Amino acid sequence: MEIIQDWLNNNSQLITTYALNILIALVILYFGRKVGKYATNLFVSMLEKRSVDKAVGSFLSSIVYSLIMVAVLLMALGQLGVETTSFIAILGAAGLAIGLALKDSLSNFASGVIIILFRPFKAGDYIEAAGVAGSVKKIEIFSTTVNTPDNKVIIIPNASITGSSIVNYSREEKRRIDLVIGVSYDSDIKLAKQVLTDVVNADERVLKDPAPNVAVLELADSSVNFVVRPWVNTGDYWPTRFSLMENIKLELDKAGVGIPFPQMDVHLHKQDN
Repeated sequence: MEIIQDWLNNNSQLITTYALNILIALVILYFGRKVGKYATNLFVSMLEKRSVDKAVGSFLSSIVYSLIMVAVLLMALGQLGVETTSFIAILGAAGLAIGLALKDSLSNFASGVIIILFRPFKAGDYIEAAGVAGSVKKIEIFSTTVNTPDNKVIIIPNASITGSSIVNYSREEKRRIDLVIGVSYDSDIKLAKQVLTDVVNADERVLKDPAPNVAVLELADSSVNFVVRPWVNTGDYWPTRFSLMENIKLELDKAGVGIPFPQMDVHLHKQDN
């Protein structure tokens, strides 16, 4: 007992220092955990305000919390006198190795986060991206599922979407239909324009504002081409386009306005032998 008592007396200052460091390390862990939870909850609230999917928000918040706790743990170990440089180097090397192994997956993950945060499109929108056109069925962290008009299901990696131009046909409430109608040169141009205008105005789905535009576009090789540009609600785009094409043909036929077809003149030259 005397040996232990002597050792305690001789090392009292060292014991006090270590005890104090342990206490400070525990305080760091305790308050670090509190700060981590607060910061994570704040991050989740921010994601909820941006209408981010709950599953995605939970995944991202767990990453944020883990990063904070790693930093807190390193601070606590440093307070105990543990050399943290080697830990940081090991973590860095492990992170680099994992990043290289999962390069494509991490790229898709990052792209998924960008899509969810900035919302260039949402479920139900008709888009064209990565060489694919269709209605968005669901958006996930690593991929986006699209249904084509002929009901094929296509799963596109998110990195392919953010790495290309995205055309969202559903974002705006109105769309313009662009038609080019050719009539023969011997037709009455004013009559043809009037027929086209009447057909457009007769369709109730065509909007009055912006007003539709019917005008001569060009004097082509075998026809006078009119541009017909009515505006419709986005949901009425394809039905209105199909209907206008049919009615334009019927009404031009009734008015006797010819629609030319490609022609080729062949000239034969007799060669004397």
